[in-house]
Amino acid sequence: MDKFIINGGKRLSGSVEISGAKNAVLPIMAAALLADGKSVLNHVPDLRDTQTMLRLLNMIGAETEFREKSLTIDASKVNSFEAPYELVKTMRASFYVMGPLLARFGEARVSLPGGCAWGPRPVDYHLKGFEKLGAEVILEDGYIIARAKKLKGANIHFEIPSVGATGNIVMAAVLAEGITHITNAAQEPHIVQLCEVLNEMGADIEGVGTHELSIHGVDSLTPVEVKIIPDMIEAGTFLMAGATLGNITLKNVSPNHLSIVLQKLEQAGCAIHARDDTISIERGDQIEGVDMMTDVYPGFPTDLQAQWLALMSVATGSSIITDTIYHDRFSHVPELIRLGANISMENNVAVVRGVDKLRGAQVMSTDIRASASLVIAALMAEGRSIISRVYHIDRGYEKIEEKFKSLGADIRRETD
Repeated sequence: MDKFIINGGKRLSGSVEISGAKNAVLPIMAAALLADGKSVLNHVPDLRDTQTMLRLLNMIGAETEFREKSLTIDASKVNSFEAPYELVKTMRASFYVMGPLLARFGEARVSLPGGCAWGPRPVDYHLKGFEKLGAEVILEDGYIIARAKKLKGANIHFEIPSVGATGNIVMAAVLAEGITHITNAAQEPHIVQLCEVLNEMGADIEGVGTHELSIHGVDSLTPVEVKIIPDMIEAGTFLMAGATLGNITLKNVSPNHLSIVLQKLEQAGCAIHARDDTISIERGDQIEGVDMMTDVYPGFPTDLQAQWLALMSVATGSSIITDTIYHDRFSHVPELIRLGANISMENNVAVVRGVDKLRGAQVMSTDIRASASLVIAALMAEGRSIISRVYHIDRGYEKIEEKFKSLGADIRRETD
């Protein structure tokens, strides 16, 4: 099992290229199942989750080729409609294949999802949406089975703008008969790109980028070639490391996807220079404590909550961090405390009292973003840290240790 060895306190400088977005590529890989033929995805990150989705696509009969950030998916020979437990349990995003399989083939059998250990993230919104579209949905032996001779348009409202459910229902609705209206839809950048890609494939989706989508069903879709958008969560992670450790520039990034994050960093005392597809951050003399509350896009991303908490652990004064999306997504707090952070928790609220410095320690990763927060904290800490179970971070970050090393960090990977 791999681990990171980090000697903290090194200044960072230089530039780093941001990879394609994990949260965008996974649903778009699933969307390729909707068309008979070869779709080509460019700027694809080589992640554990990308490889897991590739294995799933291959298991159901798709032919794939992945080299040098370019992924070709040929869905013309799909002959199985089952996503097995051994894959779905490791990555919830594999549930995305349900909508496309149901829409194109009238049948899908998908294991109840697994993935990150934190928090219940029920699939009720997905299933109720499929039922409204006319599918019969049953639970059998731990699998969700959905069938429909032909899906039919419907009015669907999400009580909470669920990213996963929005993506899955949109992919099902594009081949449904009639019009589907979705209200309170998620509008994260990766959902916007998914809708844009579907339209390029021949779908008819109106209201892209808003909370109200109208999907006019079509008879069929055609393959597409697309470039995956930059990963705003990876970008935010490097920005928070640069906030205390040096002046760095991010390349291949979309500043408009990170507006609220950049505002918070400026409030904390950093100088931000954003233009076109680059962002530069200059560390201030000191980091000021800034309260933060996560929210659905365009609010502060829950996927950057852990990293922000690590930054605030060395800020001047106190800060209050509230996660309104997932109430128990704080598994990183005990590990940050091992590094010397002063954090107290009550339900989904963390009170952080900044300390002068963190100190190296042995800590353990628990999920993708918690892992990133530990890397940031260890890079800031005085002395040596060991982060175990870094397979979590490999699910969502492409060679993160090499990227930090290129900026001057003292970090290496070891295998036990």
